[in-house]
This record gives sequence, C-alpha cells and structure tokens, in this order.
Amino acid sequence: MKTIKGPAIFLAQFVGDEKPFNNLKNICKWAKGLGYKAVQIPTWDERLIDIKKAGESKTYCDEIKGIVNSEGLEISELSTHLQGQLVASHYAYDKMFDAFAPKELHGNVNERTKWAMEQMKHATLASKHLGINVMASFSGSLLFHTIYPWPQRPNGLVEAGFKELANRWTPILNHCKDNGVDVCYEIHPGEDLHDGVTFERFLKATKNHSSAKILYDPSHFILQQMDYLKFIDYYHEHIKMFHVKDAEFNPSGKSGVYGGYQDWIDRPGRFRSPGDGQIDFKSIFSKLSQYNFDGWAVLEWECCIKSQEQGAREGSKFINDHIIEVSKKAFDDFAGKETNIDDINKILGL
Repeated sequence: MKTIKGPAIFLAQFVGDEKPFNNLKNICKWAKGLGYKAVQIPTWDERLIDIKKAGESKTYCDEIKGIVNSEGLEISELSTHLQGQLVASHYAYDKMFDAFAPKELHGNVNERTKWAMEQMKHATLASKHLGINVMASFSGSLLFHTIYPWPQRPNGLVEAGFKELANRWTPILNHCKDNGVDVCYEIHPGEDLHDGVTFERFLKATKNHSSAKILYDPSHFILQQMDYLKFIDYYHEHIKMFHVKDAEFNPSGKSGVYGGYQDWIDRPGRFRSPGDGQIDFKSIFSKLSQYNFDGWAVLEWECCIKSQEQGAREGSKFINDHIIEVSKKAFDDFAGKETNIDDINKILGL
C-alpha cells in the first residue's frame, strides 16, 4: 500500500485579477498559507502559465516550477479540461464552447478543434518538462445529447460516436505515450465519458490505449446515483488522479437527476464543499490506499452555498485528516515467528 499525497488544490476556481489570485507566485503563497502542499494548474489561464511556451521550452517550465517551489509547493498536475472539451464538441454547443478558445477562432469549429488538439500536445510536453506523468482533461462530447433518447437512437449511432471520439483522441494519446504522460479523463455528466460503461466503450474504441486513464471525482457519481465506492473496485487500475469534491442528492417530488433547469442551489443534486455533502470520504481514502493509489488528493472547490475562501481554508484540513499513513507491518506481527517449509508441512499435517 502507498500513502496518498496531499493536500493539493485545483486553482481554476480561484484565479482572478485581484491579489492574491492574480499570478502564480501570489496564488501559491496564498495556498501555502492555507496548508496546501501542491497546486493543480489550469493550462488555459495565462496568468498562471503559457502552455504553448511551456510545451516548447523546458527552461520556461523550470522557471514555472521554480516559482511554485519558491513558495514551498509542488505542481501536482496540469489541467486541460477546457481544451479537451474542444477536441470533440457537438455543434449544438458551439456557441457556448467558443468561450474556451481564442477569440480569433470563434465560429470556426474546424480550426478550433485543431487548436485544442495542439494545446493537448503542448500540455503533454509541458508535463514531461515538469517531470509529471499525468494530466487532467475532459473527453469532450459528440453523443451526450442522445443520452436519454427520444426518438430512439438509430442503430450504430453510439458505435459511430465512440469511433469518432477515438479517432480524435488516439493521435493525442499516442503523443502522450511517446512522452510518458497519461491523460486522466474526468468522468463527468455532459461528457461522452460520464460513467464506467462509457469509459469502457472508449477504451475499446482506442484498442485499450495505455495512456487513457481516469480522474476520479465522486461528486459526479452521486449526482448520477452511482455507487462511487464500487467504481473504485472496478476501475482502480485506471484511476491515476483524484479530486476531493463533495455533493449531495436530495430527490423531491418536483425534480430529480436532471434538475429541472434550476440553479444549482435549488437542484436535488448539488455540489458542496468537502464535509458538507453526503460522500463517504473515509471509505474513499481507505479504498484508494488499499489499491495503492499514490497520486495527489486535490481539492476542487465547487459549492453553491459556501464561499471559495472558506472552502479552501477548510479543505486543506479536511484532506489532511483523511489521508491514511499506510501501515508498513501487519497488526498481528507481534504474534508471528520465523517459519520454514518443515514447519508449514507440520501445520498442514503433511
């Protein structure tokens, strides 16, 4: 067994134009002051990192790493969620997802997709330059709008969708494999990879690509009413990243899993700060430790009630209190003794 690393914090929900969130050095100093040991960096925000430059220059990556290290922190991983989303986007979402790309690419889906794929390759090389072997992303979605179909899906639609998804991702995954980096897809409603079955479909379509892994975030499973603990039993060999984010599901007579187009605070399923929701994190940390997960436990703050500042303050202690320092010996070793084959045979009556 291995001890999970942490606490770390995902910076995407905190970075902004005001101090201390306005640049990498300031936000790292802030995170260190709250007790965090590492930061997960969103690669689309140039206030923190220029990912194209990072992919092209190890010297620049050394500078980025130096800034983080100077504040007593490490870089846990890079995040490419927004770029990954644009690798495969259904046209129904084009107007909304344009915001994830440079303005000069808005309305030009083909060029936007090419840009997203190049961004993924830059992030792969940047991860390598930083000495990190995993990065977070979304799969994007060509099929999610057909998840609850009416009229029925035409035969072959799902297979064709995952074939195209694999066609877009395989060159990126090959590039990742060549550079010793895995893509950890956050299993997430809205993405084609939103549960275990869809992850398996994607693996099959990519011929079980060795660089396709999982970012485990239990909040997305409770909102889908899945067994988030059994998920670890099924897929622990693929889980290489971990977001600590809580959630709750309180069904009503008016709305359920789909939420009725309501604001987050009024939905039956809603995200909460760690410890404020319904997720059994003690069991999650136990299972991940049991299965030798040795990555980072990364706070992702998303809460419709509590402020991000309070969530960040409390999140560091919450993760620290849940990390299990795994045992290096059996609890009953004191009663054991050295044995040999003769002793074993005698015990068995042989």
